[in-house]
Amino acid sequence: MGFTAAVITFPGSNCDRDMAVAIEDITGGTVHRVWHGDSDLPEGLDFIGLPGGFSYGDYLRSGAMAARSRIMQAVIAQAARGVAVLGVCNGFQVLTEAGLLPGALLRNGGQRFVCRDIALTVGTSQSLFTNGFFKDQRITIPVAHHDGNFYADADTLDRLEGEDRVAFRYAEPVNGSQRAIAGVLNDAGNVLGMMPHPERMIEPAHGGSDGRVVFESVLRAVGVSA
Repeated sequence: MGFTAAVITFPGSNCDRDMAVAIEDITGGTVHRVWHGDSDLPEGLDFIGLPGGFSYGDYLRSGAMAARSRIMQAVIAQAARGVAVLGVCNGFQVLTEAGLLPGALLRNGGQRFVCRDIALTVGTSQSLFTNGFFKDQRITIPVAHHDGNFYADADTLDRLEGEDRVAFRYAEPVNGSQRAIAGVLNDAGNVLGMMPHPERMIEPAHGGSDGRVVFESVLRAVGVSA
């Protein structure tokens, strides 16, 4: 049985096609495009992607309205069953607003939109999404966000670090995120939110292929053929 994924599109998403194309290219699997107003997800999913963009125009707070879209109840249910869920940029914001990940994404330090390739270090290689890297490996993946400043209280930050749930850190100043956190995992390890865009760095023509490893790691971890 081949790899099967779903990519959710919210009003204002602008990286949904990028993510779908990346998944298809890397896994050779089937990618279902799902509208935010749908009630159900396809059966037998291995992966769910929440893409970047500006869902609902970032009204209220980034990701707050999308987190209450009809389809998110199905996403939450699939995450509880152990399906891999990746939220990138606005998708990360949606995951925190939906309660699938701790913390919040605040306005960037300096109040400026940041859009460039940035250096990251891999916080853990012991996860569904990062098993293709080694710990402390330095990689390059682009960012494009205005509200990527990760915030959580000290106890939550200590718990994330103590439970090996910091997936990626910024290796250079980017947005003011506490403890330079760029991506975090849920306690079960099957949900990852990250501000950098791995789908934009999957082949040499993009300037590098470090982002490809995130998707390859999932494919390896779920143990299905492309």
